[in-house]
Amino acid sequence: MNLKPGWSKVKFGEVVKLSKARCADPLAEGVERFVGLEHLEPGDLRIRRWGNVADGVTFTSLFKPGQVLFGKRRAYQRKVAVADFSGVCSGDIYVLESRDADVLLPDLLPFICQTDAFFEHAVGTSAGSLSPRTNWSSLANFEFALPPLNDQRRIIEILSSLESLRVELSVAIETAWVLRLSVYRNLMFHDQPAKAPPHWARSTIGESMLIKNSLRKPISADIRAQMQGEYPYYGPTGKIDSINEFRLDGTFILIGEDGDHFLKYKTWSMTQKIVGQANVNNHAHVIQGTDECSSGWFFHFYRHKDVREFLTKQGAGRLKLKKADLERMPILVPPREEQDQIVACIEECVGGTDSIIRRQDEISVLLRSTREQLIGELNV
Repeated sequence: MNLKPGWSKVKFGEVVKLSKARCADPLAEGVERFVGLEHLEPGDLRIRRWGNVADGVTFTSLFKPGQVLFGKRRAYQRKVAVADFSGVCSGDIYVLESRDADVLLPDLLPFICQTDAFFEHAVGTSAGSLSPRTNWSSLANFEFALPPLNDQRRIIEILSSLESLRVELSVAIETAWVLRLSVYRNLMFHDQPAKAPPHWARSTIGESMLIKNSLRKPISADIRAQMQGEYPYYGPTGKIDSINEFRLDGTFILIGEDGDHFLKYKTWSMTQKIVGQANVNNHAHVIQGTDECSSGWFFHFYRHKDVREFLTKQGAGRLKLKKADLERMPILVPPREEQDQIVACIEECVGGTDSIIRRQDEISVLLRSTREQLIGELNV
């Protein structure tokens, strides 16, 4: 490898130390928080969730602010975070730190651990079928080219700026979601119908909407095998693929009938709006608006509404939203003009949230590409 002037070829273990600090009795020693793998989010360097030691924990690996937490189990999940508080963590998490800040700046370490090459090395050296784990000796042998301190500072400045922007957008998204849910509660009253204006009709889906499941037709085996084409193919949780024929044409709302999906994906993930020509599989009810109740009003009314009480147990204990149960589900129906005004307000709010999410996605892509361009130069 041709190294740039001032750069040096090193092994990870030569410049990074695995902390072996332990805390046998965290509660007695004043440690308040613990972190498990489930608390680390892929691609997010911040620790946003944790558990309370007082609730009981068997973890003894101690970490302190500034150290890097790396998930060694199922390394393909890309879980890396920088601690901003002290705590104990799972044995499936390595606690890493720079051996010498005059050789490797601590702030560069988490970005190195996020590179594709480092994860590929960790995954490639993992052992075990169900829960593959990498080990320290394997990680310590990862080789890369280490730049001089001035270059390290330049890289840290660029990547930290992008990471800070990504975090700020995350905060903005959380705030937008709070506003969005507040708008739903205060304009639609879907979770507090008793507070709705008295002139709003108290109705049911069966009375106010058209349930058009009969429009769905079986898809032939050859078409199912192709799964490619012009028109989108929808399931209960959204777009699955595309096939060559369509069964629906217009504006429809899908609400999933598989109750287990409701519990897995949260209830609002089961309501989808489709416009135009599309196919729908047999795990979603097809609903269309009427002059009395628009598709847009129904979609937003049930987008964030809990429907678990309407699920029925089928064979083998599986839960299902049957058509009869769907028909009796309640819905508030304001005059059509009010519906349209409220839907327009909600969609403006939703559009603002979605715009921030798209911006964060763009920054995340830019951060990753910049990280690979700058730190990718470090990889042998």
